[in-house]
Amino acid sequence: MTLETLPARAPMARIWMLAILPLALLAGLLFFLMRSGAAGVVQQEGVPPVEKLVIQRAVLGPSGIQLSVLNDGPDPVTIAQVTVDDAYWAFTASDNRTRLGHLGRTRLDIPYPWVAGEAHLVKVMTSTGTTFEHEIPVAVQTPSAEPKQLVAFTLIGLYVGVIPVALGLMWFPLVKRLGPVGLDVLLAVTLGLLLFLLIDTGQEGIETAEALPGSYQGLALFLASSVGAYLMLEAFGAWLKNRRSRTEAGASRGWVLALLIATGIGLHNFGEGLAIGAAFALGEVALGTLLVIGFTLHNTTEGLAIVAPLARERPSLGQLVRLGAIGGLPTIAGAWAGGIVYSPVLAVLFLGFGAGAIAQVLLQIARQMAGTESLAVRFSSPPVMGGLVAGFLIMLATGMLVG
Repeated sequence: MTLETLPARAPMARIWMLAILPLALLAGLLFFLMRSGAAGVVQQEGVPPVEKLVIQRAVLGPSGIQLSVLNDGPDPVTIAQVTVDDAYWAFTASDNRTRLGHLGRTRLDIPYPWVAGEAHLVKVMTSTGTTFEHEIPVAVQTPSAEPKQLVAFTLIGLYVGVIPVALGLMWFPLVKRLGPVGLDVLLAVTLGLLLFLLIDTGQEGIETAEALPGSYQGLALFLASSVGAYLMLEAFGAWLKNRRSRTEAGASRGWVLALLIATGIGLHNFGEGLAIGAAFALGEVALGTLLVIGFTLHNTTEGLAIVAPLARERPSLGQLVRLGAIGGLPTIAGAWAGGIVYSPVLAVLFLGFGAGAIAQVLLQIARQMAGTESLAVRFSSPPVMGGLVAGFLIMLATGMLVG
């Protein structure tokens, strides 16, 4: 029976069979290729295996150095020796796993008496003699999931995210006194602020994605998470607007936009927390301190961006507190994740979420400002263009403190 003669209301079992059959045949083909080694007939004899070990993280503790190692190459790799500062050193592998297949990982425990404040160079040598290096610029004990460390990262998140955003929200009384032209300029300033955040988040996300092992497809992961966040916020915004239209006491248009802005900024601030926590976890104390100071000043303007759409609204104090919490509290969670359980994959995902969310919010604000006019006409007016440039320059100036 051909597809043309298949009845319109064929039994579901037959439809499922037709859908699954090509997948089953494909699985059989892949099994044959893997079992028979058919793909290896073109490989020349004597060619050494492709070895690509990635040392993802070095953890420094009282018992020595722990290395997280991943095989990013297609061929199995056997770890043979380890040197620290050009001296061979004994090591143990977790579960005695010294032979790693593709994407295999292990933890190497090296009882090396590292010296605080000094630099150390660790080399991992495979059975073929290939070496892979990892430099520890400044040896500092890695933070662990202890109450003292959690409190420290919580305070950092408060200083960097929660308090600056709250200070920015205090501009709300001034925002309410603006006229129509002043409101347009303020929204344009908000667009400039968010445009800088979008570029900054995109650049950091791409750099982090490129540092991932190639098998993780970091750039594709970043782009996919960006698009996913954009679409999810589009759906969330549409749901809020639909809910508002069906309920008399529903959320106002300004509140919906402010909530979307706070969500986008919150995702961005999670990435900032990751960066700060990771800097301290990797021993880069000077960089971590600089990030804290820079982001604290940088994030004060984010509170202004959140309250800008509420200039014609009368939000309650509780609503402002909720907006500040959505925008600022993720910084604490990011600092925890970055300092204690830092994962480059997690960093790429949330930087992608932040970029997609900010892009969606940018479009929402532009739509609100344009109204029935075209975007080109709306943003060509001198006050709006001036506000847009001013917002970008403000973020550029404060961003320079981060380095």
